[in-house]
Amino acid sequence: MTTTAKTPGKADSARSGQRSDVTAKAEPARGARGESRGEPAGRPSHRAIVTDKREAIMSAALELFVERGFWGTAVPEIADKAGVGAGTIYRYFESKEALVNAVYRTQKMKMVGALLTDFPATAPAREQFRTIWMRMAKFVDEDPNGFLFCELHHHAPYLDADSLAVEQRSTDLVVRFLEHAQARGEIRKAPPFLLIGLVMGAFIGVVRWATETKLALTPDVWALAEQCTWESVRS
Repeated sequence: MTTTAKTPGKADSARSGQRSDVTAKAEPARGARGESRGEPAGRPSHRAIVTDKREAIMSAALELFVERGFWGTAVPEIADKAGVGAGTIYRYFESKEALVNAVYRTQKMKMVGALLTDFPATAPAREQFRTIWMRMAKFVDEDPNGFLFCELHHHAPYLDADSLAVEQRSTDLVVRFLEHAQARGEIRKAPPFLLIGLVMGAFIGVVRWATETKLALTPDVWALAEQCTWESVRS
């Protein structure tokens, strides 16, 4: 894995005001506020052709939020990377805060879905733990920016009620898993938040260290890390 995580910036280079014309439907044809705004007449646009503007905006925002942080990313930079005009973003998202929340919910639900699809709900805790760990590892390999954004960035200042609800549901799932395993005597008795911190701290630490040192996270490396982390929480 070669994804590089950078420390979020402290301030946006430009703050964009909120606008009320919000829609998640198809955008009208190019007009006065279209992508050509600010481009000299007769000069070809340097932007790529965009077929799904909302998806392009969210993809560009994710990449920039990972690279520069929420506060260090300005709306015009997102627009330029997405290949749309800055005004186009406000046709889909009321504000930069609305955009980052949409990105957060999308990535968080994608990660939870990857973990829980066909989950072995009746298996022993040891097998369930290995399944969760290795599926997280697969998610990191397939969607490194999604994982880095969800887990390595501090989101609290801008998460809205819907995003907080998504976060709480995912936490509740993990807590229930731990409590059931504790009741069966398979995981040590300890507050769930402590066990979650131990496991996620270990996982994120491996990802961060591998990213910074360019270590290849092979299946053998992941398996060894999983075994060591299981030993820290098993009864």
